[in-house]
Amino acid sequence: MEPQASGAITATVQTAGEDDRVTSYGWKALAGSVIGYSMDGFDMLILGFMLAAISADLKLTNSQAGSLVTWTLMGAVLGGFIFGTLSDHFGRIRVLTWTILIFAVFTGLCAFARGYWQLVACRVIAGLGLGGEFGIGMTLAAEAWPASKRARASSYVSLGWQSGVLMAALVTPMLLPIIGWRGMFLVGLLPALVAFIVRRTLHEPEIFVQKHAAKKENSFRLLVKDGKTFRTTLGIAILCSVQNFAYYGIMIWMPSYLAKSLGFSLTKSGMWTAVTVLGMACGIWVFGQLADRVGRKPIFILFQLGAVIMLFVYSRLTGPNTLLWVGAIMGMAVNGTMAGIGRSCPKRIPPQPVQRRRTCCSTWAVQWGPRGR
Repeated sequence: MEPQASGAITATVQTAGEDDRVTSYGWKALAGSVIGYSMDGFDMLILGFMLAAISADLKLTNSQAGSLVTWTLMGAVLGGFIFGTLSDHFGRIRVLTWTILIFAVFTGLCAFARGYWQLVACRVIAGLGLGGEFGIGMTLAAEAWPASKRARASSYVSLGWQSGVLMAALVTPMLLPIIGWRGMFLVGLLPALVAFIVRRTLHEPEIFVQKHAAKKENSFRLLVKDGKTFRTTLGIAILCSVQNFAYYGIMIWMPSYLAKSLGFSLTKSGMWTAVTVLGMACGIWVFGQLADRVGRKPIFILFQLGAVIMLFVYSRLTGPNTLLWVGAIMGMAVNGTMAGIGRSCPKRIPPQPVQRRRTCCSTWAVQWGPRGR
């Protein structure tokens, strides 16, 4: 009996080791999601830098200029629900490609807007793609990685967003005076190339192919099928809302705040914003590493407490140098939890509606994002 038991234990250990490995497909799925997220992050932050230039050119009021962000995020709410449902029926990769193309094309068309309502229409439709891609990209990476490493996978995808935001903070002050706000929107056409690459190199994740049954089931109904499931859905949605309330409140309006309240130039505002983004990136990476080793719940609590404290401290500061380094710490605390949100959904949600609930959480969060201003 002992040799048999030993053999069974060895086989179990080997299986666990194999299940713990990240496959080549997992890395490809991660790369596709990271690139898509980076394009989204780039577009969202350049809008914050360009509000003054757009307002001057199209003669917008302050409320109209600010509402451009809100309209984009409202489109993202709707896009998350629509494309989340479609991805349950038609597959992650196919629908992800659709969302990237919609986002890219209508971001580029913003360059040709001649008035407020034309720009609003383009931003809303671009937001549809943004919201769909936000949920699908995170889910795609989570489904393609081993369960024991999904917090890290989610953190890497979130870092893609921050890399796009960082690129926008560094590039926009240099390019905006040269190509103008219309030229900056044309840069948004780049994701169309990304969509082609993603579609050609990826297939559907195995977890989706093996257990896909959404064609016969109402995936939204599965999100609230019983009390426990409803509480989980509601809890994750609230968590997302709080996180994104702080994130969008900081990142969309920080360039304008630094320029108007402290007299920063466009370049200086970009540098201060970039430091905050680097802090956010560090927070995401640290959260992913700690959550897989210590557990998500205590790390969530630690980061949320840190966010409350640092937001209070940052709001009381006026010195430029102090704002610089405190902004990095604030960014680390505020946005670190993003790595854990993507990990929590696949673990607690049945495979069929995992994307739908993920986008439900994300879009609820996005809906409350504009309130951060």
